[in-house]
Amino acid sequence: MERIEHRACFGGWQDVYRHDSAVLGCTMNFAVYLPSQAEKARLPVLYWLSGLTCTEQNFITKAGVQRYAAEHGVIVVAPDTSPRGEGVADDPAYDLGQGAGFYLNATQQPWAAHYRMHDYVAEELPALIEAGFPANGVRGISGHSMGGHGALTIALRQPGRYRSVSAFAPIVAPAQVPWGEKAFAAYLGPDRADWARYDATELLKTATERLPLLVDQGQADEFLAVQLKPELLREACAKADHPLTLRLHPGYDHSYYFVASFIGEHMAWHVRAMKG
Repeated sequence: MERIEHRACFGGWQDVYRHDSAVLGCTMNFAVYLPSQAEKARLPVLYWLSGLTCTEQNFITKAGVQRYAAEHGVIVVAPDTSPRGEGVADDPAYDLGQGAGFYLNATQQPWAAHYRMHDYVAEELPALIEAGFPANGVRGISGHSMGGHGALTIALRQPGRYRSVSAFAPIVAPAQVPWGEKAFAAYLGPDRADWARYDATELLKTATERLPLLVDQGQADEFLAVQLKPELLREACAKADHPLTLRLHPGYDHSYYFVASFIGEHMAWHVRAMKG
């Protein structure tokens, strides 16, 4: 690993590292916030997954999470949203290719060689963090939009790996909305049975762990009716008897103003679960 950014923040350090990912076959950046408590103890880690077009920078510069991580003594890790670089497949559209990895393992060409963000987030990155930083092996996961989809699906696909999960304005049923249909057809092919493995509403049908879900959604979100459809998550959780706290907020849109407004409450949710 190479540290490429190092900034004092709320008594701790906001860093960005670069490393060669064996899973993705490219060089990746990830951000790590280390609160002051990390100097003396091993701490739980909250993984944050960002949305379409984002990098690791959007969350660490706009959400204000460092204040709450410092207060509660939590390491926060925010990876990039997709593989990047020369030789990595891309597309001119914002919702496919670099910046739009959808946190899945692609099976179709030309994407399959690099687009394995599920395994990167669930396996390679935590192994790297727990070997190189004062992490105690307790994990939570959260995210926004495409990243909210990633947080929900990775937690549902990996029972026992995370102590807590939450999401802001997640794509809850990607197999039923335009963003997901486009990405899944490209990355996974035409068989919708393969799509179900990365759709939270489908995964809830066979979930073996009842990890409580916290989801916040702005009611002024321009993507609410067509791309996000939180009512589908509510219905799926009700049918599966899966615990869900779905909070709808009048006036809030899809931006980081929304995320920043409630990130402290999400951190408290994760801390209660991660620290018992």
